[in-house]
Amino acid sequence: MSRPVPPPLPDGPLPVVLAGARGHGRTHLVNIHRLEQAGLVRLVGICELTPLSAEELAGFGAPEQSDDFAGLLKRTGARVAVVCTPIHTHTELALVAADHGVHTLLEKPTTPSYGEFERLLAGLAERGTACQVGFQSLGSDAVDAIGRLVADGAIGSVRGIGAAGAWARDDAYYRRVPWAGRRSLNGRDVADGVLTNPLAHAVATALRLDGSERAEDIAGIELEQFRANDIEADDTSCLRVRTARGTRITVAVTLCAERAGEPYVVVHGSRGRITFWYKQDRVLVERADGAPSGTDPAGTVHGRTDLLENLVAHLRDGTELLVPAPRTGAFMRIVEAIRTGPPPTPLPAGAWHTVPGEKAPRRVVRGIDALVAASADTLSTFSELGAGWAAPPTEVHPR
Repeated sequence: MSRPVPPPLPDGPLPVVLAGARGHGRTHLVNIHRLEQAGLVRLVGICELTPLSAEELAGFGAPEQSDDFAGLLKRTGARVAVVCTPIHTHTELALVAADHGVHTLLEKPTTPSYGEFERLLAGLAERGTACQVGFQSLGSDAVDAIGRLVADGAIGSVRGIGAAGAWARDDAYYRRVPWAGRRSLNGRDVADGVLTNPLAHAVATALRLDGSERAEDIAGIELEQFRANDIEADDTSCLRVRTARGTRITVAVTLCAERAGEPYVVVHGSRGRITFWYKQDRVLVERADGAPSGTDPAGTVHGRTDLLENLVAHLRDGTELLVPAPRTGAFMRIVEAIRTGPPPTPLPAGAWHTVPGEKAPRRVVRGIDALVAASADTLSTFSELGAGWAAPPTEVHPR
């Protein structure tokens, strides 16, 4: 059976529908406006339960608004959909778009379970549409630059990769939407934990730097998951992955930081290390012998390719997608391990305290900033670092 071919693209800017325009979706709205100014896209529709106000749509024309995603795609003739909706709706909306021959930029995590991920990939292949997943850090030119440095032996042989993320989220963060901090909602998987959503970029970036992005690249998974907040999912966790090529990757993250900082990934080598602050596109090379690294002492800042812009280029001239859905398979193995593993362990009351926040109080895990950094530095888990509240990791065998 021949593969279906989506309808041809129109001349001029590609018509785009945005599903989910508030919250994080606002960043997509701003970016679509930028690309409209560049003549690449045209916002023709917004799918929201409550229509956006004229003030929220300042700078745009009059895109159609509806809570009927399928109808909106059909009526507007959209060729691209940006899907920034609750995690448990990702699969369905991406496949609805594909049914209409519409290509998607799908927010991360790709889906809330590996079964849903397989269903998504099968549906996309059957319909012949493209799907880019919104791991923005993977659009950074720094990723390829680090790959070249490693290949050229700048830090010797790779010993492992560590990642650290210390963010601060208050009580209001978990009250903003019904699915926040949930493992499931009304019988549907959600998987909104620190590793799978807010600091998922740390996981995905570490996997990309190792060249281990597909499902078959994961050989073993160890998890230490905890929560200080009164939620279902994890807010303070450590993950260790063994890849098929033998690399040890450790990711330590929290939403209960003492002081919020920039997340980063460290590639440890036998003769030095490379640190990548992925939100800043900043790379620092440190050689063990003290030899000049050829970079500024504060690091080198690289450029970045926008993922929607890359999707448009892919559709127009065949430019390779930076984050096609199949290349998130390794990340989805980790999501599945978290989904099917034990729920996170509540931290004892003495391990955290409450401090005032800008909008609401927030819980802070004592000593977590140093612990997260030590994990990335030593490739050790919380329990191995001696955290009194941390039990040995649960080992998960990926299927």
